Amino acid sequence: MVSTGLAPAAISAARPDALGALRAWEPASAAQAALRDRFTAHLDRHVDGLLRGCRPDHLTASTIVLSADASSVLLTLHAKARRWFQLGGHLEEDDTTLVGAAAREAVEESGLDLVLDPVPVHLDEHAVPFCGPDGRARHLDVRFVAVAPSGARHAVSDESLDVRWWPVDGLPDADLAEPVALARARVQGRVA
Repeated sequence: MVSTGLAPAAISAARPDALGALRAWEPASAAQAALRDRFTAHLDRHVDGLLRGCRPDHLTASTIVLSADASSVLLTLHAKARRWFQLGGHLEEDDTTLVGAAAREAVEESGLDLVLDPVPVHLDEHAVPFCGPDGRARHLDVRFVAVAPSGARHAVSDESLDVRWWPVDGLPDADLAEPVALARARVQGRVA
């Protein structure tokens, strides 16, 4: 067993939860299915695969926060990357589920009271050169969706340079288009 630094109770809950959530998830495309298989294989091989200490890859959890009318998305200007992203980050010792970690991160980074859809909406794998001493880390990000209450006022955390609403047709980074479109489709499919 790999030494993790995470409490055994958290590992026993978080890892099976993550595997179950990913295996039950119906991806929107072949590319998303390939990522799902990559993420589950990683967790099958690494008991500490949810932890930032697992190198070079580890899972993260994030949330695409949509406005009440789904016309805007709340993004954070990440202090280290200096790019706009959805809210999210690493799992912590007290996290026992992926969706719980994503919710905790979203609340911490936005100050909003949010309820997340417990089913992932998008997966993404990306290099994170600022994560860790060797610069070789890769995040295997599991993304969820939440809708902010109408008129909600957000805050800016210490981890962000800024937090701002962006129109879904005016995103600051083209990499956000697919996950935002999938999040909107999920939310609008529920309303219709």
